[in-house]
Amino acid sequence: MKYDYLIVGAGLYGAVFAQRAVEQGKKVLVIDKRPNIGGNVYTEEMEGINVHVYGAHIFHTNNKTVWDYITRFAEFNRFTNSPVANYHGELYSLPFNMYTFNKMWGVVTPEEAAAKIEEQKAASGITEPKNLEEQAISLVGTDIYEKLVKGYTQKQWGRPCNELPAFIIKRLPVRFTFDNNYFNALYQGIPVGGYTKMVAKLLDGVEVRLGVDYLEKKEELDALADKVVYTGAIDAYFGYKLGTLEYRSVRFETEVLDKPNFQGNAAVNYTDRETPWTRIIEHKWFEFGKDADGNDLPKTVISREYSSEWKAGDEPYYPVNDEKNGALYAEYKKLAEKEANIIFGGRLGEYKYYDMDAVIASALDMAEKELA
Repeated sequence: MKYDYLIVGAGLYGAVFAQRAVEQGKKVLVIDKRPNIGGNVYTEEMEGINVHVYGAHIFHTNNKTVWDYITRFAEFNRFTNSPVANYHGELYSLPFNMYTFNKMWGVVTPEEAAAKIEEQKAASGITEPKNLEEQAISLVGTDIYEKLVKGYTQKQWGRPCNELPAFIIKRLPVRFTFDNNYFNALYQGIPVGGYTKMVAKLLDGVEVRLGVDYLEKKEELDALADKVVYTGAIDAYFGYKLGTLEYRSVRFETEVLDKPNFQGNAAVNYTDRETPWTRIIEHKWFEFGKDADGNDLPKTVISREYSSEWKAGDEPYYPVNDEKNGALYAEYKKLAEKEANIIFGGRLGEYKYYDMDAVIASALDMAEKELA
């Protein structure tokens, strides 16, 4: 059988592109080397709880086109991301807001909080932030940086904050209100029934083969289709011939606990340097501690996350978007542009830190160009 498209990867990008292509009457084959669909948004039920196997994923977007599209395939609950920061047992609100400032300094008004940050920024002498450390201090002052940013960031990236680019921290929400919603997004929530159910709906009517390693059988698989949509690592596609792009990886320790409540929140970040994990996720709170029938769940499932440098065999999670890796990716992109009948897409194919809505938008844009 000849396919119009062979799609390598059954994650969000691959599933969205496949759905659009099939809707346009194209013949599509989706393959993935994992034994499951969903890529990193894969959820698995344990004790009635949809566990985010590859780390917490909270859908949020201001893009109405993306929201209108994805809600065709899932109903979303009203989950609001309000993480807590734990610094040696002191608990602070994330995002940084008036609750954080009050706990840190005892200030009560937004003017007092802003003045405190300005005072600490002035004392630091930073005018043009050159790295993450300087950017963070200019946003929230030295006290919050030292307690709530520095240790966590160094664990997350495995590098001192003054060696990381400033733009990484620009995503950090800082507000002079009592708003505990981490994302400043119009639309937010978790798919009811989990992400795997949503991706399965996207792939409804699509032929999917799991446990297939594209790079091991590339010639044979390429011969099946007119065009390939590749969502794997771009450097792996080219056999790492220009060098290896760097990633951060994450290791998860997941356990079922015979108690109804471990930490009272979906996400608690451990911001001191001494605690080896970056955060603990308690998965049941993404769906308010209820099962599909609305009953309280007697057990809970937690995952400790440990950040590490990626090495062969690990799952690559976060591209290290510094100057060196950016230059190497640019060279791989030139090679990719010379490849006939292949589209590189998604987080690994484009070596880009993508939120879920941006992955969907990118796949929709590419499908529109391709299928027009």
